[in-house]
Amino acid sequence: MSVSPRPPSNAPAKAPANWTEFVMAMLPFADAASAHLPLGRLLRLAMFQFSVGMATVLLNGTLNRVMIVELQTPAWIVATLIAVPLLVAPFRALIGHKSDTHKSVLGWRRVPYIWLGSLLQFGGLAIMPFALLLFDNPDRFTIAVVAAAVSFLMTGAGFHITQTAGLALATDLAPEDKRPRAVALLYVMLLVGMMFSAFVIGGLLIEFTPTRLVQVIQGAAVLTMILNIVALWKQEPRNVEITAPDRETPDFRELWQAFVKDGRNARLLTAIGIGAAGFAMQDALLEPYGGEVLGLSVGATTSLTGAWAFGALIGFMLSGRMLSRGGDPLRIAGLGLVTGIAAFLIIVFAAPFASSAMLFVGAGAIGFGLGLFSVGTLIEAMNLAQNASAGLALGAWGAVQATCAGAGIALGGALRDTIFAIVASGDQTAAISTRATGYTSVYVIEILLLIAGLAAIGPLVGSARRSATELREGAGQPFGLREFPT
Repeated sequence: MSVSPRPPSNAPAKAPANWTEFVMAMLPFADAASAHLPLGRLLRLAMFQFSVGMATVLLNGTLNRVMIVELQTPAWIVATLIAVPLLVAPFRALIGHKSDTHKSVLGWRRVPYIWLGSLLQFGGLAIMPFALLLFDNPDRFTIAVVAAAVSFLMTGAGFHITQTAGLALATDLAPEDKRPRAVALLYVMLLVGMMFSAFVIGGLLIEFTPTRLVQVIQGAAVLTMILNIVALWKQEPRNVEITAPDRETPDFRELWQAFVKDGRNARLLTAIGIGAAGFAMQDALLEPYGGEVLGLSVGATTSLTGAWAFGALIGFMLSGRMLSRGGDPLRIAGLGLVTGIAAFLIIVFAAPFASSAMLFVGAGAIGFGLGLFSVGTLIEAMNLAQNASAGLALGAWGAVQATCAGAGIALGGALRDTIFAIVASGDQTAAISTRATGYTSVYVIEILLLIAGLAAIGPLVGSARRSATELREGAGQPFGLREFPT
């Protein structure tokens, strides 16, 4: 029997024969499936990402606009409420450690935490619409703020716990050489879920009524439980040995102190924090800006989140291609910052041109820039954490990013209200102008922050270190992720 000769190593790459091969070629992590974790099972596990995407769209893409425009809630309160879920993000490293060392006679480590996160997410969404409707009654404003804060905190804590434990479960199930690509695929599913949820929720809220808002939010709560139960069903095998109550487990404080002694690149963390704050200040303002200044409907402004998620997905795909071809992660992060500067300039000029198209282009460009910046800085953090404390190092990366993003969101809302109060007048035409000024002033500050991020990250480019390509070749792995960009 004859054997076909192997093609020479310098032969040109074969063109993709169909869409499946094209997607596989474009996404270096799409081969995340293995014999132990087939693609169907991995995609079913990724369904919990859709619930997280729905919650993110509701909190950052729908409710902020409804509360500011329809319910006339001060923007600083709305921004603070949106930032509340990020208070849980710095504790993701601790949550992951607790699930690693969970003691149970049932033999499950991840299931209890995913189930707890699902219940918190469901409960927060279930009570959220009633808390928001209280804002319509001035006599119950204090109760409304407290109830909304509780619902936002429950929802945020829920999806952070679910996402952390779900990531850990995917890491447990996937073979070691497939883990980064499995995590990367889960992140892509999160972005796809955000896009799908944004367009569906936007379509349902084209004709906005308080009743319709209650139906949409509570429908999302029910769908959260359905998706998470299906995702979790028969995924984690029971192992009573690794969850034995009498076994010894390492102390988190000892692990953390050992990690701190290894040191961190202060300039990198500074750049991450500045960039995260610069990108995040608009999170509570972009949809209200479209509704209040450009006159867009609730459904149209919700679709802005879909445009943002689409841009982030494209940025993630492009960064994957660049990294797999030897790209410098810090240069990719710098490209993301430059893209963000251009995006905010487009959004600033959307008001004087009264162009909703410019707003959608700007929203997509923000997502694109953030995708490049997040992946670039994350890969650099992975490069700096080639030791046993890598998980804690990446947890520190996530904590800095999430904390600065939350502070940026709250500060953006406060600045918008302050600037509006300073320049407000009684003339109706001037009122529209001053409303735009409150928003655009925040966008200008974000541009300055992104420029500062470029100044912080610039000296790190080209510094003496092993490249991402060398590290992947040494590990025998293509591009992938070990933690989610926040």
